[in-house]
Amino acid sequence: MKNLKIYFLTVVTGFMGFSGCSDDFLDSEPKTSLTDANFYRTLKDAELAIVGCYDGVQAINQGNVAFPVVSEVFSDNCFGGTGNNDGYSYQQLDEFDLQRSPSDQNIFEDNWSNYYEAIYRVNMLLSKMNQINWEGDTLTMNSIEAQARFLRAFCYFDMARLWEKVPLITVPTEENIPQSEPDEIYTQITNDLLIAIEKGSETVEPGRINKWAAKSLLGRVFLFYTGYYNKSDLVGLVSASDALSHLEDVIASEKYGLVETFKNLWPAASATPDPENNTLISTYAGKDNQETIFAIKHNITSNYDGDTDGNHWLVMLGFREQTFSPYGQGWGACPVDPGLVNAFEVGDKRKDASIISIDEEGLDFDNSGQREYTGYANKKYIPLALPDGSDVAVYNGGVNFMIGQYQDYVCIRYADVLLMAAELGSPNAQDYMDQVRERAGLDTKPATKANILEERRFEFAFEGIRYWDLLRQGVETAANTIARSTTVLNGGVETTKVIDPQKIIETRGLQMIPQNQISLSNNVLKQNDGWK
Repeated sequence: MKNLKIYFLTVVTGFMGFSGCSDDFLDSEPKTSLTDANFYRTLKDAELAIVGCYDGVQAINQGNVAFPVVSEVFSDNCFGGTGNNDGYSYQQLDEFDLQRSPSDQNIFEDNWSNYYEAIYRVNMLLSKMNQINWEGDTLTMNSIEAQARFLRAFCYFDMARLWEKVPLITVPTEENIPQSEPDEIYTQITNDLLIAIEKGSETVEPGRINKWAAKSLLGRVFLFYTGYYNKSDLVGLVSASDALSHLEDVIASEKYGLVETFKNLWPAASATPDPENNTLISTYAGKDNQETIFAIKHNITSNYDGDTDGNHWLVMLGFREQTFSPYGQGWGACPVDPGLVNAFEVGDKRKDASIISIDEEGLDFDNSGQREYTGYANKKYIPLALPDGSDVAVYNGGVNFMIGQYQDYVCIRYADVLLMAAELGSPNAQDYMDQVRERAGLDTKPATKANILEERRFEFAFEGIRYWDLLRQGVETAANTIARSTTVLNGGVETTKVIDPQKIIETRGLQMIPQNQISLSNNVLKQNDGWK
């Protein structure tokens, strides 16, 4: 067991610190003292450059809204929530309706810029590969390229799901480039991942990409693209059997496995308050445990001087301005829909490990400041608090509870690989699904596609996956599943909550391109339907 006052923190450092942003189109070029004349020359430079690329990806969720959070807000797992006196930006997202908060036309502005800043770093490194003196170290050269290509594919996959048509930039540029068609973007994503698979290392190293991560992400890209666009293959480059083969390779490698106890995947779920010693006793499996295939790393070292290593979005998911150890405070986003709570099978251990039931846990929660209170909150991603109410991140040296959080965002787990392989028709589909259900304390269930998709909802609740699983089943299916007309508590007052499926259909499940970016492009960029 661990004492969470001395929590082990994995440090991810980097270079290329950003200064202020300009008004240039795409706003993507980092300002750095390192130039072509004195950099991208040595193996050490290459290592610094790839760490800079990881730092760029680490920062993609550091804006006003974060991909992991909004992916849950979009879904049928959660409502938008936040404070009862806050603006209605999260209701705009939740209900796919700009009229809920007309002033928030740039809610994804930071995300857009951060993605392109991350891509700029990758593009710069890839464009300089031939000028680096690799000293004959082909393995390192290939590994660096594979990691960079994975990170670029990861960014474009997020962007393609959020906005569909975005400018496809693969070399450093400041030109005013129009949006590409989806197939062009997915072709680039696929080619990058195939190269990452070919050249990637087989070694599992904390915080680093390898070929197994690339194979896993390719499976996710295949399932989303073929589902959303109703295609039989991934842009003519990857068939269903190809995608399955890559996932089977990950399983056969025996590099990963399921953590034995589900709750031990999550810091809060595995923590027990010890009031006598003002600490938390934890059975947490730790960062980079055997189930983690790819995670965006975070640490307590964020500050207001340009260091952005912290998890800046975790605070959105904390209890609204109150703590109940081990659960810390935050801004009250993503109150859990009771429909999810009631959908879990009796005896499913994932329910208590994933969801905080405020009444059942005897928490004296004051809902007067909470919007869309349901009595339930997510337990997987939430700040930690000691028994005296102090924030664990701050106790360990974080600047404050808002930017000092350090929980990694686990993007791909081994359980996902098992269920993706099962969905793609593996001969071992039943065994793969049984492994996931057995850990949850459940009996076997036929590994049909419908059952696998249902299983994914419970296994990956609050991990930013559910909405995209719905959307790849068809926009109308997603819209009708997410649609709601129910009652929530806004500041303790019963209020009707409506999510109109037609709004989701009108937008095709896509999000609004920041209006500032459209203006900066002189209207070269075109707004998505339903957001004009």
